[in-house]
Amino acid sequence: MKIGKRLKKSYESFEVNKLFSIEEAVKIVKSNSNTKFDETIDISMNLGVDPRQSDQAVRGMVALPSGTGKNVKVAVFAKNEKAKEASDAGADIVGENDLAEKMEAGDIKFDRVIATPDMMGVVGKLGKVLGPKGLMPNPKLGTVTMDVAKAVKAAKSGEVQFRVEKSGIIHAGIGKSSFSEDAIADNVKAFIKAVNVSKPSGTKGVYMKKITISSTMGPGVKIDTVGAVV
Repeated sequence: MKIGKRLKKSYESFEVNKLFSIEEAVKIVKSNSNTKFDETIDISMNLGVDPRQSDQAVRGMVALPSGTGKNVKVAVFAKNEKAKEASDAGADIVGENDLAEKMEAGDIKFDRVIATPDMMGVVGKLGKVLGPKGLMPNPKLGTVTMDVAKAVKAAKSGEVQFRVEKSGIIHAGIGKSSFSEDAIADNVKAFIKAVNVSKPSGTKGVYMKKITISSTMGPGVKIDTVGAVV
């Protein structure tokens, strides 16, 4: 695969196959993030699981201590008093059947969908639309709840959902290149810890096979999995 001159130069600035500590990796990623926009810092984790087995699915949620730096758009299915609570908490859109109709029509410009339990009869019909995007409300993730205000505020303040893909990989945006090195490192540690805590009991062998962080336009830097979990 042919890579651009800038990216090639970035790869030449460090040992590509070396495993770095979290702090070292963050420093390299930040030093190679020099575009005109505020790049997203991404993390990718290869896990030793078989997602096709129901008991080896890895998913969860983590509150990143430094936030994501992203304006998270939240949709809430609620009515009456709970609808008002969601709006007051900062939800971008709140509705019932009207919101479901919008989503069925393909209008899904949201990063998080939250619902009160009594609205799941409406939301349940959106499985084929929300499921593939990882947006289906789930009580285990705190997105089916009566405390909609808390859920909205958590989403807005930097709470990130994660789930393993069919290939055994988890990836997520965990900050911006404008963040300090310490802020990014804190987010990396929190994310890795959350994924480690979510390790399925049926997993055999090495769980965390590979961890890489990168900026949107920058090179991937490998993190030493030994010592990455704190």
